Amino acid sequence: MACAQVPLDEQQVTERCSLGKERTLSALHPERKEERIFMPYKPPPEECTPAEVEEFLEHARFITDDLEWLLGLPHDKFWCQVVFDESLQRCLDSYLQHAPRGLDLTALPSSPAVADMQRSVHRLVFLTFLRMATHKESKENFITPAVFGEIIYNNFLFDIPKILDLCVLFGKGNSQLLHKMIENIFTQQPSYYNDLDETVPTVLQVFDTVLEKCGLRCEGATAMQPMKLNGHKQPTAMTMNQQDLVDIILYLCDSTTTIHAFLDIFPAACSSFHSHSFISRLTSFYETAVPDLELSVRKRNFDDKSLQEDLWQRLSHSCRKMVETVHLLLHHTCLQPILEGSENMQTFADELLQHFTYFLPEKRFLSDYDEQFPIAEDISLLQQALPAIDETRTSYLLQGVESAWDSVGRRKPQSQLQPNASSFLSASPGPACSIPQEVREPGDGGESLRGAEAMLDSSLKRNNVAVCPVSGAELESLLSCIRDLLPDLGEGFLLACLQEYDYNSELVINNILENRLSPSLDKLDRAMPRPVKEELPSVLSNRSNVFDDDEFDVFRRDQVDMSCIWKGRRKGENTREMLNDKQHIAEQRARYKAYETVVDEVIVEPGSSAATYGLDDYDDEYDDTYDMNQVGANDLDGDSLLNRRPFTVPQVLRKGNRLEDEEESDDEEEEETLQKNVNRDQFVQDPAVLRERAAARRAAMQQKKGFRPEQPSDVVGRPKGRGQTTETLLDRRKKETNKSRVANHNRRTMADRKRNKGMIPS
Repeated sequence: MACAQVPLDEQQVTERCSLGKERTLSALHPERKEERIFMPYKPPPEECTPAEVEEFLEHARFITDDLEWLLGLPHDKFWCQVVFDESLQRCLDSYLQHAPRGLDLTALPSSPAVADMQRSVHRLVFLTFLRMATHKESKENFITPAVFGEIIYNNFLFDIPKILDLCVLFGKGNSQLLHKMIENIFTQQPSYYNDLDETVPTVLQVFDTVLEKCGLRCEGATAMQPMKLNGHKQPTAMTMNQQDLVDIILYLCDSTTTIHAFLDIFPAACSSFHSHSFISRLTSFYETAVPDLELSVRKRNFDDKSLQEDLWQRLSHSCRKMVETVHLLLHHTCLQPILEGSENMQTFADELLQHFTYFLPEKRFLSDYDEQFPIAEDISLLQQALPAIDETRTSYLLQGVESAWDSVGRRKPQSQLQPNASSFLSASPGPACSIPQEVREPGDGGESLRGAEAMLDSSLKRNNVAVCPVSGAELESLLSCIRDLLPDLGEGFLLACLQEYDYNSELVINNILENRLSPSLDKLDRAMPRPVKEELPSVLSNRSNVFDDDEFDVFRRDQVDMSCIWKGRRKGENTREMLNDKQHIAEQRARYKAYETVVDEVIVEPGSSAATYGLDDYDDEYDDTYDMNQVGANDLDGDSLLNRRPFTVPQVLRKGNRLEDEEESDDEEEEETLQKNVNRDQFVQDPAVLRERAAARRAAMQQKKGFRPEQPSDVVGRPKGRGQTTETLLDRRKKETNKSRVANHNRRTMADRKRNKGMIPS
């Protein structure tokens, strides 16, 4: 029996052989392995026919029974079976290879028996790998860490491809367990880090293969390779076989999902990917391949529309995972050290800004990245951690982000949430999130799939955000783009979807294909036609101005008096008679006659109506202080106000003789005024006197303002070789500084001034 407190690799076991003799063997010996055949795994059937369902259930039942038996073995027996049973390794490898991934589960037929059996196999396989990655189960059952690392590495119990498959299959809901499990593997056997460094170039080859199949060239490491002579004959994404396009998208989706799951669960691997310039290679691939693949999926004619929807869903999912992978690498290699307050914070900040600068030429990727992970929040976080960061550089980056949104023809979503560190930390991925300990099945809860253009939560976008209206031509273009892909939907329903999702056609298409529309849109009829556009009232009917309802208002009157309208001279009309017609003057004369009589005092006779109302009665409250003092009446600056001026009839209303008399009297008054002006000087004054007066006025004004006259400057100084005084040096410096204001140095400015004033013909 095994000895207590001794590691399994040092234990010795005594057993009886077939001849009845006892022999001592190591606890880990091939002869201690049980003879049992583990069957390889087969995926669930695509069609739930009774025969296929029965076959799958029977086959899976054998696997579950074998794995339950394996997990029930004691510690030494379990490791003997794991290390020396090749059929067990083939069974586990077949499950990692053929087990359905997250997107594949949605396409499987809905059979309760098949789903339950698949969950049982999934759970048992995970528990088997979890026990294989544990070198210490209890105080009595454990393996020396160094020996454990050699066992799993030399027997290929774990390798980098297996670890990648474990992350993508069991990561959803079990990331904490997987993180501890993978961390223990890399800790006990550091050789896996070297294997990971050798695996990253192979991962990069995935993207180069996709570009090569699509007839594209990336600006990465392979851009310097010469193009083949038959390269122009290579098919593109639009011209290749449909099955080849399906294979490429499936290959890309599986690769991007696996890489993201591995980096998300095991962040320590980010440094290995970062050292191989994985970020720049991935962004270049995104900018080069994604637009062509999306165009081919949208524009090609598919006989099966469900296949087209599935390809679009997988391609959108791939785009999302690529963006999230770049964010993971930046977060764990640049942002995380800054948040932790490491010593080289400035170095990490410069590296992060440098990566953002590399993103600027990749307009499509930059807009998609900024939509899901706003760069303004990262820059705000850097400014909080490092106040001395270069503001010019950050402003340049933010302007480049805005330019990227404009270049791709999309509107940047506006949010009322201000960028801060707490919002970024809450959105930052990592293994430290709260995850239950129990084993979860794939597809149970967790994050749902969204496309590359649907990276922001639609509920956040619709929360009190002002929707930017689009023009009629832009709206028709959006409708045409959606109807090309989904022709069975009505324009009324599509208009409601566009209005709900801020006129983002990609987001509308993605949510329709994934059945993720908001509840208000689910209630609408998908074949709803476009609402009839109400005719706007006529502009003339709403017209309003000062000429409304007059005799010439042709907009409201059907009949107009045409006798009042003529062009040129009116027929039967004489110009002299029209000028001699003074009827309008006679009409105004009666109005001015009322002002001819001016009465200074009103005599009230006893018994009259004025006396009746008591005009002569004494008013006790009347202020008669100034009644006897005629203030200002006899001032010397004018005629006495007591001498009232008689009323003057306007000249237009005067008659001929009276008008001539008034003109003669006006001429006499002017002559008298000229004669009285005795001080008038009939000669030109002396210019010297005028200059003296102007100089005196100027000196008085300068003295009043405290102006000091400029002292004469001496720039010549003494002869050369005899030294110069301080005043001469200061005058020379002043002349050198201000010489551009005079002389010939300002000729261009003066020429422009003359031209602006029209003095020089241009």
